Amino acid sequence: MIDIKENISLKPYHTFHMDIQARYFVEYDTVAELKELLASSLLKDNKFLHIGGGSNLLFTKDYDGVVLHSRMNSVRRMDGGNDFVYVVAESGMVWDDFVAYCVDAGLGGVENLSNIPGEVGASAIQNIGAYGVEVKDVIDSVFCIDVETLQERVFSNAECSYSYRSSIFKQELRGRYIVTAVKYVLRKKPEFRLEYGNLRTILGDAPISLESVRNVVITVRSRKLPDPDIVGSAGSFFVNPIVGREHYSRLLSEYPGMPAYPAEEGKVKLSAAWLIDNAGGHGKRVGGAAVYHKQCLVIVNENDAFPEDVVALAELIRKCVFEKYNVELTPEVNFI
Repeated sequence: MIDIKENISLKPYHTFHMDIQARYFVEYDTVAELKELLASSLLKDNKFLHIGGGSNLLFTKDYDGVVLHSRMNSVRRMDGGNDFVYVVAESGMVWDDFVAYCVDAGLGGVENLSNIPGEVGASAIQNIGAYGVEVKDVIDSVFCIDVETLQERVFSNAECSYSYRSSIFKQELRGRYIVTAVKYVLRKKPEFRLEYGNLRTILGDAPISLESVRNVVITVRSRKLPDPDIVGSAGSFFVNPIVGREHYSRLLSEYPGMPAYPAEEGKVKLSAAWLIDNAGGHGKRVGGAAVYHKQCLVIVNENDAFPEDVVALAELIRKCVFEKYNVELTPEVNFI
């Protein structure tokens, strides 16, 4: 059933939990209802924004339009042969519920992505990642609706043009398609990725299993990152910057302890958290917004922050890092 609400606070629908108003907030339960909405005067006469769990958004002011949200959350599996299983999850399913489903079913591939906020649809747009795994590694295809023609289309993994925290849906096709479901390919016999973030060390002598890896990831993330239901935030505010090897070599000669990781095309990925911390970002605040005391990569709504507080603090952090390292930080959070 299509559910239309007018003049509603978006505070419960985004993880910064600011009291931003939307002219309309609309939820739907089926692809047919989504098509009906896209063809309606409500969406033709108003700007609209489709959101997931609201975990990657900063509303900078009230939204004078329609905010759309999917309540489609079914999941089904299909056999992929001896080694693999395909799992199709609808866009409105909570991402961590999907991870829990896979782990409970003994299917490997997403356990390192435990406890990431948001929903399934956004996972395919953002190319979420953690602890050495990106969701593109397990996506087979993405089911979408063209907002202009209302035609259904399935994008293969290759057609999604995935890169670090990006996809075709964030670039040239931004706003053109709405994701309705994602098809993942998972392993019946898991191949564990434990090199990143000292997961293997933390596991110690404990038996390695999907459950133990998931539990360790949840524990580590909970220690470093705030629970958005308690302290408003959008998780990692900036993406880890990627620089050329020459630039990295200059930085390394001056800062020998600087952490870095291989990136595409022979480039190097730096730690945004390390850069912020060592540029003096720790403890900075503007109004009600603050750098989280346990993780410099996170900006929190500490004391009834206004959107402009977060924007100003983010710019202050970017300036500090650029002045010290000549490295540009790019927000991972979408400013609306």
